[in-house]
Amino acid sequence: MYLEDRTVRLQLWDTAGQERFRSLIPSYIRDSSVAVIVYDVASDPNYILADTQSFLNTSKWMEEVRTERGSDVIIVLVGNKTDLVDKRQVSIEEGDSKARELGVMFIETSAKAGFNIKPLFRKIAAALPGMERLSSTKQDDMVDVNLKSTVNSSQIEQQGG
Repeated sequence: MYLEDRTVRLQLWDTAGQERFRSLIPSYIRDSSVAVIVYDVASDPNYILADTQSFLNTSKWMEEVRTERGSDVIIVLVGNKTDLVDKRQVSIEEGDSKARELGVMFIETSAKAGFNIKPLFRKIAAALPGMERLSSTKQDDMVDVNLKSTVNSSQIEQQGG
């Protein structure tokens, strides 16, 4: 991707938190500059089933990243599936509070609707070492994720462009 006048090469590994990839994850983390930890905003953190605990599992993943890399890694907490407004179980405030508590970046997205996907990658690229002086890190370029529960999919598409 391009960020201002610089080319930024991002290589992504998606393990989807699946147990079968668990033994490989430390080797991915070891050589990474950034960890993007994604949870489903529509999963209910009060259920015990593994598939519905993605928000609670983010703490475990962050701990694993920090165990492998220490503080020498950028971590972004991402609440995904914001298009499922009626099924939301994890509020923006809960996600933001957890990110602040753990000292990581935070953003909400909808991969399905394309909302905040480009801003997520811009935010990651701008946070990389050596990119501190780029104007993309200015406050007016940061993404406001305060979606209201009345946002419909056409509004999301307009915002996410």
